[in-house]
Amino acid sequence: MPGSSSSKPPAEPYPPDLADEEVEQDLDDGLQDVVVVGQDWANRRSPRARIRRSELRTTRLTGAELAEATLTDVLFADCRLDLVGLRSATLERVVFRDCRMEECDLYHAQLNDVLFERCTLREATFSGVAVARVELRGCDLTGLRGAEHLRGARLPFQDALENAPLFATALGIDLVD
Repeated sequence: MPGSSSSKPPAEPYPPDLADEEVEQDLDDGLQDVVVVGQDWANRRSPRARIRRSELRTTRLTGAELAEATLTDVLFADCRLDLVGLRSATLERVVFRDCRMEECDLYHAQLNDVLFERCTLREATFSGVAVARVELRGCDLTGLRGAEHLRGARLPFQDALENAPLFATALGIDLVD
């Protein structure tokens, strides 16, 4: 029954506690209490990075390696996260809004209170993820791998209908004419 889900929506991230003066921070050193706009961190290797109470806007992270990273209270808006490696990462109170995330690798990631809103997740990997209060709204899920691991996630009814073939395949259901 549409709308009868007993799951709760994800909690919103806490906003950054910005310093009085602008602080220069780099992904390699971790990010905390900053707003990053227009940065180009494509192909950056920052395994186990820590990002906390931060906003990244129009930032390019194409091909970045963030395996085992910890992201807490983070907003990504209009970012390029295609081919980003977030294997075994921990994401808590994270929002991805209007992001390109093609082939993003979230293998074995822990997702708690995560919202994907109007994101392109074509051929992204969700295999082995653990989800709690995860929501996908208006996302392109074409070719998504590991859809069966999204058990417990929330989707608007129309999104579920549009992605019915993906979920049927994940459940081993043969669709016939």
